[in-house]
Amino acid sequence: MQEQTTYNYRVVRQFSIMTVVWGVVGMLVGVIIAAQLMWPDLTHGVSWLAYGRLRPLHTNAVIFAFGGSALFATSYYVVQRTCHVRLFSDKLAAFTFWGWQAVIVLAAITLPLGITTSKEYAELEWPIDVLITLVWVAYAVVFFGTLFKRRVQHIYVANWFYGAFILTVAILHLVNSAAIPVSFWKSYSVYAGAQDAMVQWWYGHNAVGFFLTAGFLGIMYYFVPKQAERPIYSYRLSVVHFWALIFTYMWAGPHHLHYTALPDWAQSIGMLFSLILLAPSWGGMINGIMTLSGAWYKLRTDPILKFLIVSLSFYGMSTFEGPMMSIKTVNSLSHYTDWTIGHVHSGALGWVAFISIGALYYLIPRLFGKTEMYSVRLITAHFWIATLGVVLYIAAMWIAGVMQGLMWRAVNPEGTLTYTFVESVKATFPFYAIRLLGGLLFFAGMLIMVYNVWKTIVGAKAVDAPVVAPAAAHA
Repeated sequence: MQEQTTYNYRVVRQFSIMTVVWGVVGMLVGVIIAAQLMWPDLTHGVSWLAYGRLRPLHTNAVIFAFGGSALFATSYYVVQRTCHVRLFSDKLAAFTFWGWQAVIVLAAITLPLGITTSKEYAELEWPIDVLITLVWVAYAVVFFGTLFKRRVQHIYVANWFYGAFILTVAILHLVNSAAIPVSFWKSYSVYAGAQDAMVQWWYGHNAVGFFLTAGFLGIMYYFVPKQAERPIYSYRLSVVHFWALIFTYMWAGPHHLHYTALPDWAQSIGMLFSLILLAPSWGGMINGIMTLSGAWYKLRTDPILKFLIVSLSFYGMSTFEGPMMSIKTVNSLSHYTDWTIGHVHSGALGWVAFISIGALYYLIPRLFGKTEMYSVRLITAHFWIATLGVVLYIAAMWIAGVMQGLMWRAVNPEGTLTYTFVESVKATFPFYAIRLLGGLLFFAGMLIMVYNVWKTIVGAKAVDAPVVAPAAAHA
């Protein structure tokens, strides 16, 4: 039968296109809330456009809609190509696509209406959490079922990262979202006080560690070697990287709770494991970048490779900055300031978005029977505009954050505060303008991508590549 002799690219195409769509939506909401910090009355009187409603919508759209769709698309592509089999179940794969889109649409409706659990990165109420669980179970069945029926003995390292991301996110979601419903759209967490905070940041930081790191390292380990046309620099290092990363990340969450009611020993454990985390993180970054050994010249002419390699640079920078910020003395300056916002976005835009964009520029032509994107020059323009946007954004937030921390802790000789809080807000205002400019540039890059993708696929015929026998395949 035809469907058994080809890979299932249909679901990969669907998730790939929606990654671009949700990327534009997520970045647009980000630009709006950046503007609201400059002009607080921008959407005055419209409750569902208030900053407090749009901010969780922005984080959910970028992380779960844009990032999640990228992970579904790439994992489904990679697991088929490296196992040399069609996906385990076409119907379950289709359910994961439509179910995930339903989750995103429900989030886009409920969050602006103020329907929220108020838990960071887990704001969605219990009926949506149930749907997430069903979709995720189906995702696990499809992914691991495909691995189980693979036609090669070896499991390529990218699949280890995808698999760890799928399993860990499932556990994180079930534990942290445990709640007692009191109505259809309202529930209360089963945890309370410091326990609730501890569970929340065990979830919150591991959402970063597994959803936004392990999954995207799966992308890195497949698409960087493919685009560079070189084997991964060290396969042994990739395996060490995997086991060290997944063990260490689980314990780093308490660094979000320095100087709170959390016991001091728990804070210190979070700091210690955060510092240890630097080693496997940089091991992975070095492994990815060194894959270009002997092929550095390709960076001159290949903008897709630029996206992939620069994303690794941002990954290295973010995973150096995070452990440094977990040190208690540094954290006493950085906590609650815009430095944290700069750190988050160096990871979210520089690492997650760049690696996703690079992978999509690789994937989309192949999914529609083309040899390359409509315009390589537009990819290059997208890269430089987006890079400038990220640099402006994070540099502005770093400077603003350090300044805020210093102003808040400054005291006069008699022991009174040197500055009022509103003075620190006024001093931050110019940096909010630079942040907005950086966000606008990144958003403009996404619009360029939309045009390039549209011109690539319009009139093109969807292509499902034939399943290749392992002996003749190069994935």
